[in-house]
Amino acid sequence: MIRYTVPESQSQDFAKQGQTILDTFAGQPGFLRGRLARSVDEPNLWALVTEWEGAGFYRRALSAARVVMYPLMILMVNEPSAYEDVHAQDGT
Repeated sequence: MIRYTVPESQSQDFAKQGQTILDTFAGQPGFLRGRLARSVDEPNLWALVTEWEGAGFYRRALSAARVVMYPLMILMVNEPSAYEDVHAQDGT
């Protein structure tokens, strides 16, 4: 998960660039799914959430997507972005 703080004036362009990043990730080995989400409580807070077969796949994909991610790096929240499941449950 990568979080971003995006000024309202940039949100439309950010959403387009986020889709480009997801498209790039989707072509990488180990990609399972991804989504770009926006906070309903704080509209300037966005998250790029992806799921991978493992952390190694994610890290290699970050290297492959570096060029398309670069324009958004200034908007990233500086925090860890790789998490592994401890407990998971699907809805019925």
